[in-house]
Amino acid sequence: MEPSSKPTASGRFVIRMPPDLHAALRDAAQSSRLSLNAYCVRKLAIANVGIAVDEDATALVSHADSVVGKDLLAVALYGSWVRGEAYLGSDVDALIVVRPRVPLGRQLYSAWDAEPVAWQGRAVDPHFVHPIADGEPSSLWAEVALDGVVLFERDWKLSAQLSRIRHSIAAGRIVRRFVHGQPYWTEKG
Repeated sequence: MEPSSKPTASGRFVIRMPPDLHAALRDAAQSSRLSLNAYCVRKLAIANVGIAVDEDATALVSHADSVVGKDLLAVALYGSWVRGEAYLGSDVDALIVVRPRVPLGRQLYSAWDAEPVAWQGRAVDPHFVHPIADGEPSSLWAEVALDGVVLFERDWKLSAQLSRIRHSIAAGRIVRRFVHGQPYWTEKG
């Protein structure tokens, strides 16, 4: 007879808390337009494993994983949707960081397009990239550093890279400039 494995969790438990904390959680859930249960589950998941529990986030990360498998390093959202500047036809920009051995060609985007995913009803526009190499980060990386939302990462390397870029921006080593009305980021020179 095999030893019994861990019993499966029911997915339910009751918790007692001070009334003030209960009221604060209830108010925060209402502000987030979530049930108290959904709000608490998200907060516990973030505190416990460092990821957001969200159907769109799960679908996006799962799709990126199905396209590149173990070569997936990180997924982050950025752009007008994250900044709250999206208009009716805007898509949602997703930075998908893959190992350097993965070629960044049409074949990768075709695999993505075979089963596109949506984010809150908007099309997701993938931007496949390799991790930042030595040297100046591109304008894309500076934009993600300022307003990106990391949904998934292995070994917390993306967050560390984005933090270094933010520090460079704060120190004035990387600055935003404009050419013909279009913004770009560059080292201050």
